[in-house]
Amino acid sequence: MKEDFLHFLWQFKKFDLAQLYTTQGEKLTIISSGLYLQKAGPDFFNAQIVIGAQKWAGNVEIHRKSSDWYLHNHETDPNYDNVILHVVWEHDMEVFRKDNTELAVLELSKFVSGKMLENYQTLMMDKTWIYCEKQITLVDGFVLDNWKERLFFERLEKKSRLIWNTFSETLNDWEALLFCLLAKNFGLNSNGETFLKMALSIPFQKIRKESFEVKNLEALFYGRVGLLYNENEDVYFQDLKGRWDYLRNKHILKRIYVDPVQFFRLRPSNFPTIRLSQLANLYHSKPNLFSKIIESKSLAEFYKIFDVSASDYWSDHYQFDKQSRRKEKKLTNAFIDLLLINTVVPLKFAYAAYVGDDISEEIVQLLSEIPAEKNIIIDKFRDFGIVANNAYETQALLQLKNEYCNKKRCLECGIGLELMKN
Repeated sequence: MKEDFLHFLWQFKKFDLAQLYTTQGEKLTIISSGLYLQKAGPDFFNAQIVIGAQKWAGNVEIHRKSSDWYLHNHETDPNYDNVILHVVWEHDMEVFRKDNTELAVLELSKFVSGKMLENYQTLMMDKTWIYCEKQITLVDGFVLDNWKERLFFERLEKKSRLIWNTFSETLNDWEALLFCLLAKNFGLNSNGETFLKMALSIPFQKIRKESFEVKNLEALFYGRVGLLYNENEDVYFQDLKGRWDYLRNKHILKRIYVDPVQFFRLRPSNFPTIRLSQLANLYHSKPNLFSKIIESKSLAEFYKIFDVSASDYWSDHYQFDKQSRRKEKKLTNAFIDLLLINTVVPLKFAYAAYVGDDISEEIVQLLSEIPAEKNIIIDKFRDFGIVANNAYETQALLQLKNEYCNKKRCLECGIGLELMKN
């Protein structure tokens, strides 16, 4: 028997409340089960109960066995001095406070129905992927939709917290923050951290000053990630190398150490050479990008903002001095969708919170217009009958799998709670 199940039983009072009594034989009435704060100290704070004729207010501690009180050394911890009730599944010994008075104990196993135990055992039975895989389609659609909405905003808030860390590194400059976040996402998983270090190492005012000439931006980006330090006879390479030598001296840019950019196992369209050129062209062609993004709301507006291509040199190259079949290297709608999901939407959400606005409906509407993401997690949910229709729903399902299913938080999950109730 796991403690999270006991927490669930106590929090939602899923046991026979009419005939409760303590292990000492005194009648027990629960007025309030208290607040489940999930912090250090007792499990539930500010509970109110009546034992016999005496009303008590204080904290409740929950364990599988009474002896766990001593196993966890609560008898020496002053945080547990105001515990008024010890809730356990199995009462295997008496527990005493520091003043030698006996602590009242509720042995839950005597008051929980067989059906409730069956529901729990069914929910936590052997799985191939997630515990509720055989039951998840039984959950009412209204309940599931409400839980998806909460999951979506949980994931968005988590992404926003990561944004604030970068915000301080950009000296609270929103334009600089956007540049850093876009750089990271242009690099995808393989080169994202290297691109982010590159972006953080170039003061954004330098980007503003050099944005009139796209080759200057390319030189800054390629130089910063170490792509211009090799010898190469390519004319375009030599031009950028000369610009890089001039710009790093002009802006007093000290050399930084970053992980080498990766080409291996990447599709050519995702090569760092192509993505950095597209990023350079974005900042060359779209001044005041942050303002445009904050003001835009529809998917069509964002597709227009990110309608950029790599420089013409890259139309028949993927790497320096290696010619390929000619093809315009334009940002695809699928890649723009990734930028919106991972950069634009979290940034807009964080900025709205910063200025005190609520753009929840706007964000849900935007993500609902974006096609569903394709990955193994979304495919597996579909196999078990949960089909995501758009990016709003896929983001919710990713949060569900990563933060609840993987961490076995079934009794904190809206789906798990609904299955237990039924």
